[in-house]
Amino acid sequence: MGAESRGVVVGVDGSPSSDAAVEWAAREAASRRVPLTLAYVQPLPLEMAWPVPLVAAESSVQQTRFGDEIVRRAHAIAVDLAGECGPVKLECEVSLGPIVPTLVDLSKGADVIVVGCRGEGPVDRLLLGSVSSGLLHHARCPVAVIHDEAAAAPPRGDAPVLVCIDGSPASETATAIAFEEASRRAVRLHALHVWSDWSHFELPGYEVSTAAMQAQLALAERLAGWQERYPDVIIDRIVACGHPAEVILSQADSAQLVVIGSHGRGGFAGMLLGSVSTAVAESATIPVIVARHS
Repeated sequence: MGAESRGVVVGVDGSPSSDAAVEWAAREAASRRVPLTLAYVQPLPLEMAWPVPLVAAESSVQQTRFGDEIVRRAHAIAVDLAGECGPVKLECEVSLGPIVPTLVDLSKGADVIVVGCRGEGPVDRLLLGSVSSGLLHHARCPVAVIHDEAAAAPPRGDAPVLVCIDGSPASETATAIAFEEASRRAVRLHALHVWSDWSHFELPGYEVSTAAMQAQLALAERLAGWQERYPDVIIDRIVACGHPAEVILSQADSAQLVVIGSHGRGGFAGMLLGSVSTAVAESATIPVIVARHS
């Protein structure tokens, strides 16, 4: 972590998925031994067009001018989890401004920014929340999306970390994050490559067995250097054929965390990330980290 790093930043809004995000973020910050910043953004009134920061004080919940109850609740959750998981330096960022741009600004220099899948608004409850969706597209660091289903319990024992690999730069970033997470959690790493989204079957002379073998070799090549860097991590290579989001979600059923790149078709034929990462972040019931490549 660099000297200017914010550590783990978590957006709070008082919703169940926000509470779950705070719990996950507190555990993550304790595990990484980095600060945890609770970020609450009060949306601007329609007649105002610029963000006005009101408070940015370490553990100064009493000084907030709005959102008192929301910040106090998040602070209490984080303190409780810090007692279980280890000491965490807590900070609060309370601002008035447009929510997504303000959180994007806070993501600069953060290790990861954490949000609940859905917020308090009725529209946010229908699909992937507007805030989490906006961060997936614009954040300046990896984004962890947490569902309220993942709220109370710590990671499920020795369940593996699942990383989705397609050879793109964003996928490489995801691989780096996944190896570090698996090493820190002392669990296996499931490295998944979905080698076809079925479009290849429309090509004349296409050999399924040949493509599958090529995908296996390409995946092994992608992982070789990482195995040397993380000798403590046991890797299970998984090559599958099918619709990428469906295959990933199926594999996620037995995992404790999914790590996926934000976009891009990589160096070997396979997953088209972007819509896939959004679908996985929306539908998975376990935490999902979406890695962005700057």
